[in-house]
Amino acid sequence: MTTDSESLTKKYPHGNTLLVLPGPTGVGKTSISLSLAQYFKAPIISSDSRQIYKELKIGTAAPTEQELAQAEHFFIGTHSIFDAYNAGQYELDVLDLLNELFKKHRVVLLVGGSMMYIDAVCNGLDDIPTVDEETRRYWQDIYREKGLSFIQEELKRLDPQHASEVDMQNYKRVLHALEVCSMTGRPYSELRTGEKKQRDFNIIKIGLNRPRPELYERINQRVELMMQDGLLEEARAYYPYKHLNALNTVGYKELYEYMDGKCSLEEAVQKIKQDSRRYAKRQLTWFNRDQDIHWFHPDDEKEIIEFVNKTIKGNYPLTTNH
Repeated sequence: MTTDSESLTKKYPHGNTLLVLPGPTGVGKTSISLSLAQYFKAPIISSDSRQIYKELKIGTAAPTEQELAQAEHFFIGTHSIFDAYNAGQYELDVLDLLNELFKKHRVVLLVGGSMMYIDAVCNGLDDIPTVDEETRRYWQDIYREKGLSFIQEELKRLDPQHASEVDMQNYKRVLHALEVCSMTGRPYSELRTGEKKQRDFNIIKIGLNRPRPELYERINQRVELMMQDGLLEEARAYYPYKHLNALNTVGYKELYEYMDGKCSLEEAVQKIKQDSRRYAKRQLTWFNRDQDIHWFHPDDEKEIIEFVNKTIKGNYPLTTNH
């Protein structure tokens, strides 16, 4: 399957296209993305918020050197765990990159499972003010001194609407909302407009999923393979920095509990599998809210390519459900 630049120009009369491939962890995004990249002669932008860290290769299932050589990749191992990075900065960086890539390519792939990163590029984020260091330190100190239940109650008091919507067990999200409330004097929920920003390129979203038993078995097998490849050693190398946000990640935090003597290694590995499955479920819940996503099994390469070609040509209704 090959496509030269002249035929690409004829196939895509509506301009540049960002082909987005979201899907849960372990579903098989890397393999199909490489096939599509080769077919469309397209570069791949990773939308995995952990694969950007060069230190975390095994636990994030980053593409191998052989896989990286099959297509041009961006945002793989480009940052350090010591760098402060978020979805807002990612949005700006990717849009700048797309401006350059679309000068040479009619199609660019955005591949990954980080929900906020994908939304940032496709829809844009609300203009939430940057939190200053003093405010951040203030709320972190309160959290350390008084615990999660206290900051949960504070958020309920300052912004009951957001408290009813946010994952209240995720202390980082609770803290961020409190920080913004403190800085602006307004509820965080008032600043979240949810308005979709217009992009000057086409966006086609190809969701990848498998039957639940098949997906969970792949996740379990991948965790076993990560352990064989040296995940424990990788995690141990960065144990002194386990407090960093980059390491508050499935696959590392469970092993740090083992290193802290809170569980056995076998229990930690089982916990990684369980937390990975739960994360996959949360990802699918998030993605299923997006009516623009067209779902395929990752093995349906021919059907995916046919759908993308027809869609870009404008001969295929974008509202068709698959």
